[in-house]
Amino acid sequence: MNLLIGALTIGLVLALLAIGVYISFRIADFADITVEGSLTLGAAVAATLLVAGVPPIWATLAGAVAGSAAGAVTGILHTRFNIHGLLSGILVMTALYSVNLRVMGRSNIPLLSVRNATDYADGLASRLTPSGRPLNVMGWDVATRDAAILLSALGLVAIIAVMLYLFFRTSLGTAMRCTGDNPQMARALGVDTGLMIIITLALSNFLSGLAGALLAQYQGFADVQMGLGMLVWGLASVTIGETLVRTRRLGLAITGAVMGSLLFRLLVAIALRLGLDPNDLKLITAAFVLGALILPGLAAKIRTPKREAPHA
Repeated sequence: MNLLIGALTIGLVLALLAIGVYISFRIADFADITVEGSLTLGAAVAATLLVAGVPPIWATLAGAVAGSAAGAVTGILHTRFNIHGLLSGILVMTALYSVNLRVMGRSNIPLLSVRNATDYADGLASRLTPSGRPLNVMGWDVATRDAAILLSALGLVAIIAVMLYLFFRTSLGTAMRCTGDNPQMARALGVDTGLMIIITLALSNFLSGLAGALLAQYQGFADVQMGLGMLVWGLASVTIGETLVRTRRLGLAITGAVMGSLLFRLLVAIALRLGLDPNDLKLITAAFVLGALILPGLAAKIRTPKREAPHA
């Protein structure tokens, strides 16, 4: 049960990353790989500030804002300097490796001995079980602190998902969606498409930085390599989510990204539980993504009967 609780908690934290990837890839139609660097930047900034004694809420928010700034730089390189979008992300991601090392001052910062956001769950844990005894869930004992962290993560993701849904239905959000769907029409309507791309990428990487800041605090450390492969994780979550909900309608698509992140993390946890070599984790991740991309198309072909050729 502890494995399940941990997998769900990490899945919810990385659901923020998945939503960010959905925003950049689906809403902005922009292949942004900055998220691998902005997630680590969010973790690095938050960890450095926590060690310096900054309250966890402000340290976490600062990490998210730092990630947002990285996304904005990618957008500026693309829109103002006419650099290809993919190359812009590569440049920023590459530069962020050195930036993250500068921010952290070393390759790894432990957080086990400093107060962080997970400590706020203690109050919720005391409300769940005032006696301090473990919770009994389907016959399994679950530590109240772990359950409280899971519920807190679920509440945070739900709030952010609802806020994003409402935001993308505003005039600014509609302009951002229109820019991704049809930039020519958006420009004809007087929308500054370059500014919309910058704002969209900043929002996407804000969520990535927030995910990094929370992940570092939950795992108890920030590492300069922790963002490696996270773009594939986000794409896998979005792809699995779209397969589950079978639609790209905004509300369901955001929900699908969260569901995809949870399911993907559970699959990884099961694979590790069955004895998977952790060194093969990235290979298995890529295989999951490949399967999520190929299987829906194969299933559609199987369900669609072939038309018989007309007789002469």
